[in-house]
Amino acid sequence: MPSPEALTPADMVESGLCIGCGGCATRGMTWDRYGQRKPSTATLTDHEAGHAPPPAAFAATCPFSPAARDEDQLALARFPAAHHDPRLGRYEANYVGHADQPPFRERGSSGGMVSWVAADLLASGAIDGVAHVIPSTGDRLFHYRISRTADQILEGARSRYYPVDLAEVLAEIRVTPGRYAIVGVPCFIKAVSLLREQDPVLNDRITHLLGLFCGHMKSAAFVDSFAWQLGVERDTVRAVEYRRKDPDRPANWYTAHLTLDDGTARWQDWFHLADGDWGAGFFQNSACDACDDVVAECADVSFGDAWVEPYSSDGRGTNVVIVRSPEIAARIAAAITDGRLALTDVDADFIAGTQAAGFRQRREGLAYRLTWQKRRVTPVKRVAPRATDHPPRRRAIYRTRAAIARWSHRMAWLARRLNQPWIYTRWAAASLYVYQALAYKRGRLGRLLARLDGAEG
Repeated sequence: MPSPEALTPADMVESGLCIGCGGCATRGMTWDRYGQRKPSTATLTDHEAGHAPPPAAFAATCPFSPAARDEDQLALARFPAAHHDPRLGRYEANYVGHADQPPFRERGSSGGMVSWVAADLLASGAIDGVAHVIPSTGDRLFHYRISRTADQILEGARSRYYPVDLAEVLAEIRVTPGRYAIVGVPCFIKAVSLLREQDPVLNDRITHLLGLFCGHMKSAAFVDSFAWQLGVERDTVRAVEYRRKDPDRPANWYTAHLTLDDGTARWQDWFHLADGDWGAGFFQNSACDACDDVVAECADVSFGDAWVEPYSSDGRGTNVVIVRSPEIAARIAAAITDGRLALTDVDADFIAGTQAAGFRQRREGLAYRLTWQKRRVTPVKRVAPRATDHPPRRRAIYRTRAAIARWSHRMAWLARRLNQPWIYTRWAAASLYVYQALAYKRGRLGRLLARLDGAEG
């Protein structure tokens, strides 16, 4: 294994710890064969030839580098006076609710709070632009863009479970003076936090970080799977919605919706798809198995879905919000007072409860994975490796998730290569059957396993 201080982007790619954030991409990003964003060959060659920033600088800024500062250290430096919780990180206040100022809740996949905070910062003059993900065309269905109006911000509303990278917007921020906010998942927010420590220009211009709670990142092959299961050619898909919103149905009833070139559409509820169980890990980026941040602990404010009742049954959508920045805390408090936000104070336990499965996977599961996942680069996490005290069923669940994540990429690649979608979909259906038998005791296999471990089926 290379020494942590001498790491290069190629080391991280080979280790499976590259999340594809684009922070190191001096010469751009590209697709790998499994539908994930990775540094281009030119970027990797530049670093290997010494034409890019020195390895020590890269090792300090890659979010999965063992030489980089961790989330606790980064958050403490930015929010020294905030409260601390071992699950949520640092915080000033926590809320559950939604934006009551139209059209934010209606346009968002959840309670509309991400777009509302971004638009409020822009309207107040605190920032000049927001880097966030919007729909796209061509070889990328989504990409990062800097928006400079409220209407442009709303174009980025809704969930995007698709590989994107920050390379282009970071380059634009470096050459265009102004104050910017960046919206991103935890590892992207950490990457920007690390970059700001090393790059004075980014530190001066990126003034706000808006974090998204995250279960894991998907590859672009997830859209291929949607197309195969909905009976359409992937090349005819013009747009995708991962969570089509319907106020008359529970918020946790996800619906995949494809818009085709001819203007027609196909859709299906996730629970009818062969790979529609999020927790099973289909098409997960391998770096996600080395992550211990569920709630974007380095962000000024973070947003998630309220996955507890009665909120998860409310199809209009409800957010949970963790506020770390005193400035944003004051903005939110003022908006609650004047009726623009319908938010209620909650404690750290409530927030953690809405993301209970994510915390099990990123803390208990990570402790177990660190004892058996061998990589070219060994990640250093806030969770200590631990092989004991995991019940047999939990160990089997973690092993099965890792296998599904690994093999879904390969089976989908083979199905595309041979133009035989059934190769993937039949494998996925069988894998999901086994996973749900383990996780939920479903089906004949689930009842058998329940009897074997002494539990009731």
